[in-house]
Amino acid sequence: MTLAVGIDVGSTATKIVFMNNKEDIHCHIRPTGWSPREAAQEGIRSLLDETGYSESQIKATVATGYGRIALQFADRTVTEITCHGRGAAFLIPGADLVIDIGGQDSKVLKINPQGKVLDFLMNDKCAAGTGRFLQVMAAALGVDVSELADLSANQEPVNISSMCTVFSETEVIGLLAQGVAKGAIVAGLHQSIARRMAAMVGRLGEPENKAVFTGGVALNQGVQRSLEQLMGIPVVTHKYSQAAGAIGAALIAQKML
Repeated sequence: MTLAVGIDVGSTATKIVFMNNKEDIHCHIRPTGWSPREAAQEGIRSLLDETGYSESQIKATVATGYGRIALQFADRTVTEITCHGRGAAFLIPGADLVIDIGGQDSKVLKINPQGKVLDFLMNDKCAAGTGRFLQVMAAALGVDVSELADLSANQEPVNISSMCTVFSETEVIGLLAQGVAKGAIVAGLHQSIARRMAAMVGRLGEPENKAVFTGGVALNQGVQRSLEQLMGIPVVTHKYSQAAGAIGAALIAQKML
């Protein structure tokens, strides 16, 4: 059994995927920390221990993400745009749009059925609408980021006027002082992220079928619900949504074999 390995080194998390020649997927996610290379190598070792595969079975490795250049042991590096398109199409066949919200950037991709990227827009200049944005807001609310989706469920969103992380934090603290419920504030934050992403999608042209939601923020069902309400199409997540880039990298590695 040969293995193709895809590694997506993100600003917050490093995702490692093993794909065998039957396209079975094994995935490991760990914090990137101070060393992308160390995170990737430790992730590979963890997956080898978990799966029982041996290092000699790894025949091709492709790296992507912001830290990909640090992985000199990789056979090839590929942009995250290309990898996310491939991975999303593999996870959710028939999707023509990818909405990816990671730790410190967000992007939208138009893709064809094979996952080839036809057009894209990316926000990597500011933390607004990213995982980092939600972490800061969760801290201001005194909750864990994992609690946000449940807090916002069935809540009427309060309007959040600013998407700047600094100004939004001040706004959230002010709303709490006024006695506004935390759930309503969180629903408002989710809605503001969805509006920002929907505006990016609109600049690419309206999708026809369905969107795949990828990246770490795809774990937040509150943001997913807000996206669906605003865009009027299914916004689908997968259990491996956070690892879509690494899956795309593994697919490219498999092609190399």
